[in-house]
Amino acid sequence: MANKSFSLKFKGDARNTGSMRNDIDVSFESMNENFKLATDEGAFHGGKGTAPPPLALFTASLCGCVMTQIKAFGKKLKIEVDEIKIDASMNWNGEITEEGPYIASCEGYNLDIDIISNEKIENKIKLLMAAIDGCFIEASLKPGIVKHRLKDNESWITI
Repeated sequence: MANKSFSLKFKGDARNTGSMRNDIDVSFESMNENFKLATDEGAFHGGKGTAPPPLALFTASLCGCVMTQIKAFGKKLKIEVDEIKIDASMNWNGEITEEGPYIASCEGYNLDIDIISNEKIENKIKLLMAAIDGCFIEASLKPGIVKHRLKDNESWITI
């Protein structure tokens, strides 16, 4: 059977109106679905904690993507999955500069994954490898994937 390709398109319309809270309307164009999400920061950044901070949503997104793929690909590969547990450790650092802002760095992400089923370890490994290959969040972590432009009057500058 030949490989087939497909496209997933999301669009985010994000607004910040003065506080640390960000309201984001996300549309999943391929499936005609829309979601209203928000982020905020705690007192450390001057926020009010009215919504999860972006790093909490990132952690949830990575765990959720891997778990979704394990469940979905378990069905496709006919590998039994009763339950999935992930113990995630996400490690970021900030270095404060002389000018005041900090520079973010990432030590990495560790996912300890327990696929609970009566399957042999070989099948669990096969399933996990397929899930990793199919996780769009993991694919998004490749260097150079995020591109930035800044609006300058009516034009855009690539940064």
